[in-house]
Formats: sequence, C-alpha cells, structure tokens
Amino acid sequence: MALNAEEQERVVHAINVAENETSGEIRVVIENHCPDEVHDRATYYFSKLGMHKTMLKNGVLIYIALEDHKFSIIGDRGINQRVESDFWNCTKDLMVEEFRTDKIVEGLVKGIEHAGKQLAKFFPREHDDINELPNDIVFGDR
Repeated sequence: MALNAEEQERVVHAINVAENETSGEIRVVIENHCPDEVHDRATYYFSKLGMHKTMLKNGVLIYIALEDHKFSIIGDRGINQRVESDFWNCTKDLMVEEFRTDKIVEGLVKGIEHAGKQLAKFFPREHDDINELPNDIVFGDR
C-alpha cells in the first residue's frame, strides 16, 4: 500500500506549496502499521523528528498508518494557542472524506493544503523565513 514515486511527489509538492505561504512546518509520516495508539505514535514521531524545536512552535505532523486505516494530526503549542478549537477536526474531516474512497494521496494533499492556509493566517511567511525542517515524507516502518 506504499505510495509510488508520483504520489510521493504530489504530497511533497503540496508541502512545498503550503510552506511557501507560512513560516509553519508540515511533516508527513507514513507507516503500514501503527504499533501503538495512533495519537501516541504521532507524538513519538513529532518528538523524534524534532518538530518541537521550531522557533515559533508552529510544526504540524500528519501521521498515517495505511494498512491499519488510522491517522492523527498534531500541532505544536504555538499553533494550538492560536487556531480555532475545531481546527484539527475540520482538517481531519476533509481528509477522511477522501480516505473513505481510498484516495489516500488526495486526502493527504487536502489536509496539507488546509493546514497550510490556516497556518498562513497566524504564521505568515516572512522575507527572511528559513525552512527549519525537511519537506520530505518519512516512511516509518521500513
């Protein structure tokens, strides 16, 4: 169920486009199986990837376990202090709509786009912004 090269490029492209409008950082982690509770696994990767180290505490992690049909989105405290209380649920709802019809890449892209637009409102990209984290996909259980 892994993403092929073209699908991976679509996801990375969506991250690049989203981050062009915000100082926020978006990462995607894909595994086939989630060995723990999904939120705990996402939190593990959030820490492992150093997402809590961004200057403005504005990192977002989208974690998905393809074969287990589980996913979680978590953001750092800088985001959670600013966005509306239903922000993460709205993002998840957009993604679930695509996931239900096995459109995994479309779901990821929609989630990334939505998160990016919201991040741009609260953390607009500045002229001296630097990309603090890589924009690639992390494949966790390889």
